[in-house]
Amino acid sequence: MTTTSIPRPAHRRHVKAVAAGPHERGAARGEQLRGTLPATIDVYDRLFALGGITPAGVRADAERTLDAIGAFRPGARAEIEGIARGAHVEPWRVAALNARTEILARSSTVPPGECTTVVRRVAGGGGREPRTFGVQTWDWHVELSALWHTVEVRGGRHDVVGLTEDGILGKIGVNSAGLALHFNILGHVRDRVGGVPVHVLAAVVLEEAGSVAEAVEIVRGAPLASSGSFALFDEADAVLLDLSPVGVFCVEPEDGTFLRTNHFLTPVPAGGEKTWLYQPDSGERRDFVRARLARRGAPDTPDDLAGFLVTGDGEPPVTCLPDLAEPLGRRWASLATVALEPAARTARILDGTPADIGSRDWRVLVAG
Repeated sequence: MTTTSIPRPAHRRHVKAVAAGPHERGAARGEQLRGTLPATIDVYDRLFALGGITPAGVRADAERTLDAIGAFRPGARAEIEGIARGAHVEPWRVAALNARTEILARSSTVPPGECTTVVRRVAGGGGREPRTFGVQTWDWHVELSALWHTVEVRGGRHDVVGLTEDGILGKIGVNSAGLALHFNILGHVRDRVGGVPVHVLAAVVLEEAGSVAEAVEIVRGAPLASSGSFALFDEADAVLLDLSPVGVFCVEPEDGTFLRTNHFLTPVPAGGEKTWLYQPDSGERRDFVRARLARRGAPDTPDDLAGFLVTGDGEPPVTCLPDLAEPLGRRWASLATVALEPAARTARILDGTPADIGSRDWRVLVAG
C-alpha cells in the first residue's frame, strides 16, 4: 500500500454569500466558484463515467432532481440556479453535483466514501449547564481535496456556517439558532434518483430549523429516495437519524454518546443495506472507536473528543490517508476534520485529518 499526505491549496477558500433572496445568495456563491467549479464538474464526470452512467443519463437525473427540489423547496432550486448563473455553467450541471450521492448510488464500481462522527451530550449538574458537541472526519475522493471550501451563508431564516463541496448547497455545519448537523452517507438497495438529495436536505435543515425538533420534522416531511445519516443537536438535545427510502429512524445514544460510521444502526433500513459497500470496514471503525471510548472514558470537550478519531498503521482507518496504488474512485482521504458547538454557534474546520490537530490551525466560523 502506498499512502501519502493529501495535497492541499495554500489557502483554503472561504465562500461568503449574503443576500435576502436565495437566487441572489446562489449567484454570489457561484461568482466565487467560477474558477474552480469546472474542475469539480470534471472530477464528477469521470466518477459518473467510471460508474457506467452516461452523460445523457447524468443530465436526465439532474433535471429530474431539480424538479424534485423545486417541488419541495423552490428556494433551494433558485439557489442552485443562482450558483449556475454566477459560475457561468448550465443549471443541470450544478444540480448533478447536488445529486452526486444519488446518481452514484446507481454505480457498483464507485463505492461511497467513509466518515466517522461522534456527538456527545453531556448532562448538567453541579451548577453546570448541559452541553452538546460533535466531531467528525469528512472522507472523500482525494481528487476533490482542493475542490471544497468553508462556507458562510447569511440572509435566510437562519445564518449558516460550515463546509461543503464546490457547487453543493450544504453538508456539515451549524446555524445561528444553535442547531448543528453532522453528515454521513449510508447505502440501501432502494437508493435512487427522484427525491430530494441528502445534501440539499442538509442545507434546508440548517437554513430553516431552529431546534432538533424542527429539524426532525423537516426531515420526516421530505420525499427521500436515498440514504444518509444526520446527527442533529442543539444546545441541550441531540438525535441521530438513519435516513433511507424506507423511512427515517432514530438511533438511541450509548451513555450520552452517538457514534456513526457508514452503516444503518436501526433494523428496518438495515434489512436492505448495501453491506458490500461498507462492510466490514464501517463496523470495524465503529467498534474500534466505541471500544476506545469505553476504555478511556468519553471526553467532555470537543478537543479531547477529536483525539479519539486518530488512528495509525494496523488500526481501522478512522484517520484515512489515500492509497495512490488504487485507481480513481477508490482513493479515500480524510479531507477535513470538523468540530461543531451549538451553544457557541461555532464550526471549527481543520484542513486535514485528526492526526493534524496541533500542527495545523482550525478555521473558526461563527454563525451568529
